[in-house]
Parts: sequence; structure tokens; C-alpha cells
Amino acid sequence: MSKKNILVINGPNMNLLGIRQPEIYGSATYKDLQLMIFEEAEKLGVAVSCFQSNHEGELVEAIQKAYFKKMDGIIINPAAYTHTSVALLDAVKAVGIPTVEVHISDPDSREEFRHVSYIRAACIATIRGHGLEGYLEALRLLAKA
Repeated sequence: MSKKNILVINGPNMNLLGIRQPEIYGSATYKDLQLMIFEEAEKLGVAVSCFQSNHEGELVEAIQKAYFKKMDGIIINPAAYTHTSVALLDAVKAVGIPTVEVHISDPDSREEFRHVSYIRAACIATIRGHGLEGYLEALRLLAKA
């Protein structure tokens, strides 16, 4: 049996983890997050790759490429695009890959505009407010799927 392949996609400003609003997102860096993900993937016996972009079209292309690369799952933190991007929703619907939406903070406990998630309708689960651990929870969920 071959390893499952999981793609982790992070949206705008996620590359600034550790700098960006540490009172909300913590002091760990994006590199720290990646290391956590790779370590958990190794324990679970899954292959994982990470992608981050501040550009909506690049995120859409990453989702589409996941289809052609035969990825088994996607973990996505669309960040600010959560609340604005029908394009990301449509891309996830189009590829049909099991996708888990992850947010470090709980958007539902923040500003009103953050309560809307367009992508959620195409996801098999949403994990929010669990800090960076939420990514590992999503990885475990997809590893079992």
C-alpha cells in the first residue's frame, strides 16, 4: 500500500507567523509550523508537502495541481480568503479531493466579517481555534480517511 499524499495550503500572511499578531496567532514561525507538520506526517506514515501564497490565483492553481498529482487530501488555511473567495470554493469542489479547513484562531469569536467561510461548504471538516495543533488534527483526520 502506498503512502497517502497530503497537501497543506496556507493563504495570505501566513508566512508572517511569529511576527503577525502574536497575541492571536502565537510566536511560532511558519517554518516551525512546517516542521511540526512534517514530524507528524512521518509518525503517521503519510507524505506531505506545504505551499503558501499571498495570491489567490496561486492558491487556486495549487488546488488544481493537487488533482493532477493525485493528492489524497488537502489541508487548507485560506486565511483572509476564507471570507472572500468563491474561487477557492469552486476549485476545491472541482477537484473533489477530501479537504479540511483549518484556522489557528477561531474566526467565529472575532470580527463579524470573519464569521463567513465560503470554502467550508466544500470541506469534510473544519478545525478552528486549536492553534497550530489544528493542522496536526487535520493531518490525522485525512490519514485515516
